Amino acid sequence: MISVFDLFSVGIGPSSSHTVGPMRAALRFVERLAADGQLDSVAQVRCELFGSLGATGHGHGSPAAVLLGLSGERPETVDTDRAPEQVQAIRDSGRLRLAGGREVAFNESEHLVLHRRRTLPLHPNGMLFQARSGTGELVAERTYYSVGGGFVLDDPAGEPARIVPDTAPVAHPFRTAADLLLHCSDTGLPVSGVMLANELSRRSEAQVREDLLRIWQVMQACVARGCARGGVMPGGLRVRRRAADLYQRLLAEGGSVDPLQVMDWVSLYALAVNEENASGGRVVTAPTNGAAGIVPAVLHYYKRFVPGASDDGVVRFLLTAGAIGTIYKEGASISGAEVGCQGEVGSACSMAAGAQCEVLGGSARQVENAAEIGMEHNLGLTCDPVGGLVQIPCIERNAMGSIKAINAARMALRGDGTHVVSLDKVIKTMRETGADMKVKYKETSRGGLAVNVIEC
Repeated sequence: MISVFDLFSVGIGPSSSHTVGPMRAALRFVERLAADGQLDSVAQVRCELFGSLGATGHGHGSPAAVLLGLSGERPETVDTDRAPEQVQAIRDSGRLRLAGGREVAFNESEHLVLHRRRTLPLHPNGMLFQARSGTGELVAERTYYSVGGGFVLDDPAGEPARIVPDTAPVAHPFRTAADLLLHCSDTGLPVSGVMLANELSRRSEAQVREDLLRIWQVMQACVARGCARGGVMPGGLRVRRRAADLYQRLLAEGGSVDPLQVMDWVSLYALAVNEENASGGRVVTAPTNGAAGIVPAVLHYYKRFVPGASDDGVVRFLLTAGAIGTIYKEGASISGAEVGCQGEVGSACSMAAGAQCEVLGGSARQVENAAEIGMEHNLGLTCDPVGGLVQIPCIERNAMGSIKAINAARMALRGDGTHVVSLDKVIKTMRETGADMKVKYKETSRGGLAVNVIEC
């Protein structure tokens, strides 16, 4: 089973598949060299990025991520303020220390190649790493795929590993919503209870709670930073950061009589996170970076505006969202390069809707209904970042997805959980829609808004 901590991991912006994934793959490559005793014989490394990684890698910071990963940095711990300096130092010197140790020559134009229109067979986000000796002899070669949400598959011989190699047995294994609902019915547990029971195969209940609340702390810190930083975002589009100004305006308005002001707060939370993400800041992948604002925004809404909200509710919220995200990851995809933005914003909206429904007292069937509504009205959503940057339309799309999630939860709570379209059916539809979608609408920046908005 995929863990909630696989879906909610601390990383770096602007993209889980294009930044976090390549950094992890590069680090995995040099760690494998070290483990196999080959590192000392390496004089040169080369990386090739294919498909969506090659098409939009520059806008998503993929080259920098590869350099940081080869240098031994991890997405969870890399200093986001110093990272640009580290990358620039490598480019200026033409030297790179593999895992912080052995130094090799590195000419980015020669040793880091982005193929805009070539793909590898398993997934649009493919990477090929090679290490050679001083005589040019091939020391090692590995292929990796960044399959969304920071997950990386190793494909050493054409047979990819499972997304999660952890084979520890869990109390209530599930791959579909139907399986999950059956466990809830048989045990009397809520969705969060089933997910918690599974997490106990890996860590204690106290540790699960502590680690989830730590994830929540990172989400809060991300919102706080986003509300404090103005200016424009990097990348060339000169998109102005809006969250800081909106935050000050909402504070000045105080307790407005406008009953819809709460929507502005929810939008603020999402904007703050995704502006931080687009600027290369520290975010929680939830379940991807491109959709990282939705779960935190709805969770902030729960804590601020729902009477009786508590840390216990936060834990249940994240466990429920994780259970729903697991079904998407197992049954379809959360990769914009594979199924379009429906797999990112749509999945995040679905996860947040189901989680919000549970903490508001919804039954397991109402939770499943809320999650289904959250995805149903994101079906067909394309991934068309202007200039290959996770800014337009991605940032506003998170704000809209957050509002949709809250509305989906409220709609489900007003019903009894009975509905015609099941969550499993809508996930199957999402997967099929993504397969039918033209490649230009799947994170290549060759369709949609990406070609109809003039880059300034």
